[in-house]
Amino acid sequence: MPHEFGLDTDVVIVGAGPYGLSIAAHLRAAGVPFRIFGRPMSSWKDHMPRGMFLKSEGFASGLYDPHGSFTLADYYATIGRPYHAVGDPVPLETFVAYGTAFQQRFVPDLDPANVEQVTSAPGGFEVTTSGGETLRARNVVVAAGITHFGYLPPVLSGHSGDHVTHSSDHADVSAFRGRSVAVIGAGASAVDIAAALHESGADVRVIARRESVAFHDRPAPRSLVQKVRAPRSGLGVGWRSWLCTHMPLVFHSMPLTFRTRVVQRHLGPAPGWFMKDRVVGQIPLFLGSTLTDVSVRDGKVHLAYRSAKDGAGQCVVDHVIGATGFRVDINRLSFIAQPLRSRIRCADGSPVLGRHFESSVKGLYVTGVAAANSFGPLMRFACGAQFTARRLAKRLAGRRPAVTPDVKVAVVSS
Repeated sequence: MPHEFGLDTDVVIVGAGPYGLSIAAHLRAAGVPFRIFGRPMSSWKDHMPRGMFLKSEGFASGLYDPHGSFTLADYYATIGRPYHAVGDPVPLETFVAYGTAFQQRFVPDLDPANVEQVTSAPGGFEVTTSGGETLRARNVVVAAGITHFGYLPPVLSGHSGDHVTHSSDHADVSAFRGRSVAVIGAGASAVDIAAALHESGADVRVIARRESVAFHDRPAPRSLVQKVRAPRSGLGVGWRSWLCTHMPLVFHSMPLTFRTRVVQRHLGPAPGWFMKDRVVGQIPLFLGSTLTDVSVRDGKVHLAYRSAKDGAGQCVVDHVIGATGFRVDINRLSFIAQPLRSRIRCADGSPVLGRHFESSVKGLYVTGVAAANSFGPLMRFACGAQFTARRLAKRLAGRRPAVTPDVKVAVVSS
């Protein structure tokens, strides 16, 4: 698209998960020229264990076009599967297939190339892709998901590689059949991958600091009084979750210390209720245990841990998987060139964003989990894509310059 400064398009979207695809669908409907790069639903397809189920309820598991015309319920109807808004866990493979169908319907010109570098350029940004293309855009929207932010504590990070990996490194765990694996952590990621490993024939144990595994409660019929006292929202049951779901701009107006505290404490990594029978009584759980030493000797990982209840313990395994969560750090987004990254104002590693998701660098927008400290826990879940897409599309459509009649619109999506 021949704008001033030789720009090729108005917007480049980096990432093609629920956020990137929903934003693209809204921009397309608004007539905003854009390019979008990345394999569709890659974070879900390539970085979560096969056979997993989503923690979010069906009504809160979706991608979003401007008219809400292709929800998960609509997709279920097309494949002849009964749909229940609550109490029917959504299989990961079904959600990935739904996201792919959404992409094909609303963002058809997919470019699966990855963005390798974003740098500053006159009038905006220069973007280089793994497909060898270089283009210039007025705006860049980062919708890169969580996979850049996998966190391993120091006791594990010094050994990462062949013997110690992060849970997000694994989708297919069949290679661990017949091998011994220690999973570190007791949240949803730990429970999901431990169950997948066990069911694939691995010898699994879970080691975690938590004293217990806090499974979600199974949804049950509720009275009107219960619904009023604790309304259900995309983030769960309770007024705090309802407020976080429906008032992200109010959250944005709160002091930074308050926002950071809420994001850290609200909605911890509790496993879904449906995982309890797959783990409890099936897999050894060493809870209340803190790792004190990790070493690799003779191709084995030697773990030492200590618990207040049982004292010191140790084990030797073939592999360790750290299901130890994610920590946003803008410096982990290595595709953003360092000189550009250094201009992004951050607090605790997260970008400080304006009310339209714009960073301190004009035209550079950040969405998803990296926006949580600005807009709240909603940004850690797929359902946050609806608010994000609507608000960001309105902003970008309003910032468009006058278009001359000979403009060619380039729409490439992923």
